Amino acid sequence: MTGDGLVAALLAADDTDTDAGAWPARVPHRLDSVLAALPRPASAGVRAAVAAVETYALARTGRRLAALHPDEREDVLRSLARRPRLAPLLDLLKVPVLLAAGTERTGVPPVPVPAPADPPLDCTPAEEWPARTTADAVVVGSGAGGAMAARTLARAGLSVVVIEEGRHHPTASFGRRVPLDRFTELYRDGGATVALGRPPVLLPTGRAVGGTTVVNSGTCYRTPDAVLARWRTTFGFELAERLGPLLDEAERTLNVAPQPLDVLGANGLLTLEGARRLGWSAAPLRRNAPGCKGSCQCVVGCPTGAKQSVQLSVLPDACAAGARIVTGARVHRILVDHDVPGPPRAAGVRAHRPDGGELEILSPLVVTAAGALQTPSLLRRSGLGGHPRLGRNLSVHPATSVAGRFAEPVTAWRGVLQSVGVEELRKDGILLEATASPPGMSSFVLPGLGRELRRELEESDRLATLGAMIADRPSGRVRGRDRTLVRYDLAPRDGDRLLTAVRAMGRLLFAAGATEVLTGVPKAPRAGSPEALDDLLARTGPRDLHVSAFHPTGTVAAGGDPQRAPADPEGRLRGVHGVLVADGSVLPGCPEVNPQLSIMAAALAVADAWLGGTGPGG
Repeated sequence: MTGDGLVAALLAADDTDTDAGAWPARVPHRLDSVLAALPRPASAGVRAAVAAVETYALARTGRRLAALHPDEREDVLRSLARRPRLAPLLDLLKVPVLLAAGTERTGVPPVPVPAPADPPLDCTPAEEWPARTTADAVVVGSGAGGAMAARTLARAGLSVVVIEEGRHHPTASFGRRVPLDRFTELYRDGGATVALGRPPVLLPTGRAVGGTTVVNSGTCYRTPDAVLARWRTTFGFELAERLGPLLDEAERTLNVAPQPLDVLGANGLLTLEGARRLGWSAAPLRRNAPGCKGSCQCVVGCPTGAKQSVQLSVLPDACAAGARIVTGARVHRILVDHDVPGPPRAAGVRAHRPDGGELEILSPLVVTAAGALQTPSLLRRSGLGGHPRLGRNLSVHPATSVAGRFAEPVTAWRGVLQSVGVEELRKDGILLEATASPPGMSSFVLPGLGRELRRELEESDRLATLGAMIADRPSGRVRGRDRTLVRYDLAPRDGDRLLTAVRAMGRLLFAAGATEVLTGVPKAPRAGSPEALDDLLARTGPRDLHVSAFHPTGTVAAGGDPQRAPADPEGRLRGVHGVLVADGSVLPGCPEVNPQLSIMAAALAVADAWLGGTGPGG
């Protein structure tokens, strides 16, 4: 087991918690499973931090944590927390320990949920796919952009093969496992993708048939008209002018509609009440989840099949039109034919199988839809990464969250995961959303160590949670060829916006009746009134916040200026014929809202432009 003593110290475990049936006794095993799913450097970093804490305990007491009395263990942790250079170790270790502890404390046993049969997909594991095949078009990635491009091309009569690095996860499989187990499998790097910078930012992305749409919140905002106008006039992204009807098509495909009140859950209803008392604009979000049962598990695969991720709504249509999907295959490079007049031409792709073998699919058209973090690396591996702006211009929607404590149980994990949008600060580039988490995954803002932290876990059903994301200045960069390296430094203006968002979320929670707000700021974790929150935020900087990020875009931006945009105004990669960009990387700037509809409409526009322009093989 990893860190039995540390887990016991953080959770104030005593002799009564050692029975097999007690939830603290199960946490070390759960923690081991979390660490096993992480990339080796991340797992090694956590284990090294555990070892450092144990070394400190030995130096202070002469014994390891597991051998100490509970009071002695807590004394060691509090001593460690007072040391500025060592205290960050505890912040690092609390995250995986709270994931494991929250799952065992509040998680419900996996009970298969009745779910309708998924629409059929033509999926073939990479091990069973022939070593060499041909197609009219190869689409790399099966998420929002890749699925829409594949459907468009297949309906036009092209033979289409979609290559997906992840596996196909049927809806019925989601109800058989606790959310945390699904989290580590459905996300790239076990959900531990990090953008290095000031501060480091967690940036989770999905890896499965359906891409990140399998694990997003289901929230579907249309691209704001002002954003479309800016993309067209400032960046020369001509396709933006056509996106209005294509957004309509994406909404119809996903069955987007406002979420009914009867399944919002207490988390969303409290948010509506707080906004009403403040006079702020708020409403249930528009989502792609007709018949939602409020299971609060969108981000780990909807167990009822209500959320219309693209593996349920778009890819089945693509397959019905003849598209085929290869799963478990990582595309190593795009094949390019240089022995032709004019610019080089796409000739297909070469991909690695999980068993170490390779497969090739020869095709005159390659659509890159691996996502804004993976597409730049693929292009570099393929010898197509020469544009100076490739991998730059990264936007990520920096986000943070707070929680409010209420006198009566809220049980935020019963209801819609992301339920209500608060648009009072939209003009400032700040979007507030009532966002809960699945059972066991909502413990990140819990303060304290030992008994205090244990008490917070056991009373977590009284917390309502809000999240905020900001329309950021593109200030990130994707490097690397074989392995993606992400750098992102939070712009000063965006850091100020995050603090404004924390203040606004706190005000809303107090207006809804919260007795205190948990800020997520280690040095000032609690505020008992709006005035106290204002006071502590005046002494807080953006680097003190726990920042995560979502929705990466912009790294192979389309535009009219060949010096600024790696792709041309219709999404064609410059310098090569037959390579289209059809994922979030093609968007020239931050979409300012949850981007699934924006990406789907852009991919549809890129594919349509190809078919209406040069056409297949043109």
